[in-house]
Amino acid sequence: MTQLKKRVLVYGYGNPGREDDGLGIEMIKMVQEWIDKHKLGCMTTESNYQLNIEDAEKISEWDIAVFVDASKDEDLNEFIFRKVEPSDAKVEFTMHAVSPSYVLHLSEKLFKKSPETYILGIKGYKWDFKEGLSANAKLNLEQAFQYLTRKLAGWALIKKNLPISMLS
Repeated sequence: MTQLKKRVLVYGYGNPGREDDGLGIEMIKMVQEWIDKHKLGCMTTESNYQLNIEDAEKISEWDIAVFVDASKDEDLNEFIFRKVEPSDAKVEFTMHAVSPSYVLHLSEKLFKKSPETYILGIKGYKWDFKEGLSANAKLNLEQAFQYLTRKLAGWALIKKNLPISMLS
């Protein structure tokens, strides 16, 4: 007998034409392949160059939303996974940039939905106008992928008596 634990949206964003800024998009490709392999109908992926206010409606339809993005944080080792709290901080519309916390705030305000929301920031190193990830960013991506798929397995359809390690 199987039980549906959580409905999960994994949303990666970034610009693959700016080297490591494409980490979020690359993660989505890997996660979607993993979802398809394990036939996890309770999960899906989305990707875009950046978050938009329209994404508030998208996340409002899920129990859990995980945003994946590249990070320039010098103090970060490989990646960071943390819970996102809603914030109504002003948005810089001229840059067309919206934060995950603002998207969550809009989901609550407009749709009365507050999915459990996280951000997975993966450390990047190179940001020039060029396609492809740096070698170090690829290593960080792989470590973040292993971490995220273990997390997703805990939220997925899991057969009783089937260890989570079977979903990796």
